[in-house]
Amino acid sequence: MATGTSAEGQGQNGSNKKAKLHFVIVGGSLGGLATGMALKALGHDTTILERNPQPLLQDQGAGIVAGGDMLDFFARYNRCDRPLSVSSHARQYLDRAGRVVHKEEMVQNMTSWDLTYYLMRANYDGIKSPYCEVPKPVEGHGRAVHVHDRNVTNIKEEENEEGEGGKGEKGGVRVFWKSSQGESGSILADIIIGADGPSSTIRRLVQPGVERTYTGYCALRGTLLESEASAQTREMCCEKFTFFHGPGVQILTYLIPGKNGTVEPGQRLLNFVYYTNFPEGSPELEEIMTDCNGRRRAITMPPGMTDAQAWEKQRVLARERLPPQFAEIVCGTSKPFVQAVTDVLSPEHEYWGGKVVLIGDALAGFRPHTVASTSQAAFDAMIFADYIEGKVDRDEWKRQTLGFARYIQKRGVDMGEHSQHIDLPLEDHIHDRNVASTPRQDEVYPEWATAFES
Repeated sequence: MATGTSAEGQGQNGSNKKAKLHFVIVGGSLGGLATGMALKALGHDTTILERNPQPLLQDQGAGIVAGGDMLDFFARYNRCDRPLSVSSHARQYLDRAGRVVHKEEMVQNMTSWDLTYYLMRANYDGIKSPYCEVPKPVEGHGRAVHVHDRNVTNIKEEENEEGEGGKGEKGGVRVFWKSSQGESGSILADIIIGADGPSSTIRRLVQPGVERTYTGYCALRGTLLESEASAQTREMCCEKFTFFHGPGVQILTYLIPGKNGTVEPGQRLLNFVYYTNFPEGSPELEEIMTDCNGRRRAITMPPGMTDAQAWEKQRVLARERLPPQFAEIVCGTSKPFVQAVTDVLSPEHEYWGGKVVLIGDALAGFRPHTVASTSQAAFDAMIFADYIEGKVDRDEWKRQTLGFARYIQKRGVDMGEHSQHIDLPLEDHIHDRNVASTPRQDEVYPEWATAFES
C-alpha cells in the first residue's frame, strides 16, 4: 500500500518549514533531467545517476512533438535564450500518389531530442555546448550533480542512527551501483526517482513482474536535411505535419531543428517516423534488429548501426508502399535507426512510503503514436515538484500522475492496433489523431485511470 512521502509535513502539505532533501534520480535522459531541474529550482540537492559510460548521451537523431506540458515546463524552468522548436501550421494526409486528401489548419511545435537534451544539461549542471549559452547560477537553487557510468544494481532502506530521530526509525534509501570499469559504490538519498525508461531497473526492484512487451511492429526513423529534399517534397512537407496510412503501414514527417539546434530554413531536418509490421520471431525482425557488426539489438538500433543490406530492403519497400515524398525522405536518410514498439505500465508510481517514485517512461511507456512521452516526463516532473513544495496534496498528485499514465498508455495501444493491425478508413485514423491532440488539462479521466489505495 502506498503512503505519504518521507518529507511529510516538510513542504508537500503546505508547511512553512521546508526541509532540504537529497533526491537521487536514476536515469539521465530527458525525464531525469526534467525532474532534476524542477527539484533544483526548489532548492533541493539532486544527484543523477546515468548508466551510459559516456559523460554525454549520444544524439538520438529523433524528433519530438513539443506538446503543451513540454512547453510549460520550458517556460517555467529554462533560462537559455534561444528558440526551442520549429512550428508547423497544418496537419495533412496524403494518398498513395502523394496528393493531399485531408488537411486541417493547426499549429504544432516540433523540436529535436538533442536540442532538448543540451538545453536541459545547460540548465541542470551547466554543460557547455554549441546548442546554447549556459545560464548563470541562481542563488537558492539546490546542488545538481550528474554522474555517468553508474549502473544501479539495488536499493535498500536504511535505519537512522541513534540521535537522528531514534534508533530503529527508517532513514533514507541507499542506492547501489557498478561501473563499466568494475568499480562499485553507493549513495544515500532521501527519495529515489526512477526515471530510467521503459526497461526501468528501479521499477523491476520495487514492482517485479511488470515486463516490457513487444507489440509486433517497429518504428523506422531518420532525418533528411531540408535543403537536400527535392523542391516538390519541401513544398509539400515543410512546416506541415504530414501523414500517410496504408495496410499495416503508417508514416509521418515534420521539420525539426538541425545541427546544433539551428532553426534556419534549409538547415532544418525533415524527421520521419515509419511504422511497419515485423512479427515477433520472424526473420524480418531478426534482420532489421541485427546491426552492421552482427549484434542483435533488443529494443533500439542506434543511428548509423543499421545493417546496409537490411536497410536497402526497406528502401525498396518504401518505394513500393509509400507516397513519393515519403519514399524520398526515407531513402535519403544517411543514418536510419529502428525502435521496436513496446508496451509497459506499472500499477503504481509510489513505493516504500513515498521514498521511491517512478516518473515518465519508467511508470508508463507510451506508444509513439501518442506523441506524449516527453510531455509525460515534463508533466510528471512539474507536478511532483508542486507536490514536494506543497502546492498540491498527495491525492491530487496521484490522481493526475496515474490518470495521465494509464489513460494515455491505453490510448496509445488503441491507436497502434488501429494503425497496424486493423484495416480502417482514413477518417478513423484522423479521428484518433485529433483525439490524441486533446490538451492534457481538458482530458476527462475515467475512474479506473485515477484509482489508487490510500
